[in-house]
Amino acid sequence: MAIGLFVIGDEILSGKRQDKHLSRVIELLAARGMALAWARFLGDDEQAIADALCAAVRDGDVVLSCGGIGATPDDRTRQAAALAFERPLERHAEAEALILAQYGEVARPNRVLMADFPSGAGLIPNPVNRVAGFFVGDCNFVPGFPEMAWPMLEWVLDQRYAKLHLQQPPVEYRLRVVGTSGEGDLLPLMEETLQRFPGIKLSSLPSRGDAERARHIEFGFRGSVADAAAAYRHFELGLRAWADIAVEALAPPPAGT
Repeated sequence: MAIGLFVIGDEILSGKRQDKHLSRVIELLAARGMALAWARFLGDDEQAIADALCAAVRDGDVVLSCGGIGATPDDRTRQAAALAFERPLERHAEAEALILAQYGEVARPNRVLMADFPSGAGLIPNPVNRVAGFFVGDCNFVPGFPEMAWPMLEWVLDQRYAKLHLQQPPVEYRLRVVGTSGEGDLLPLMEETLQRFPGIKLSSLPSRGDAERARHIEFGFRGSVADAAAAYRHFELGLRAWADIAVEALAPPPAGT
């Protein structure tokens, strides 16, 4: 199952606030041997959010969504989820009880609006103020505040998707090539490596260089330990045909792999 991230809020797109979720979600996933397949930044547009959710559901992806589940008129994620799943918004009794336990009767009539979720939604516990997030299917919705969102996402990953954790996460072995005129020179070798090792991901990051470092390309080979090591060594061997380039090991596979 591919895992994707929505970061929702006009304030992100306008630059009023800087996103902090993308890098943190990548870290949370990596700690569990998982990886982020895609990320989208969306404004507070109900239809746009609903359309993005529908597309992710059609693809069978897991969605982690941060932002837009408050009670103010500019927060439209709860409504968008109801639209996408074609379910009515309903007051969730347990979520309402948690809000009332935290804030008392002053939570009526406004704060309790944050307990209105698509019918049949499950709850994501909020350890900070007990205002729950929610999930429908494999779409999981938490607030935009990092101090709430991140522990809530950890709960989602550990309680809902423990089966996706990998005890042996993918590794990446890297090398740097100096002396080639550009990626085009090595394109046949890249394509041949991918054909030989279809289970790995190959990355190519060129740099034009500067006063201290010559033009170079950094290559990465990501996959299982065995496949990534074999692809690295195959690529390194292919580079030996080029007499005028130098190869520098950045993160080579350990001896014996």
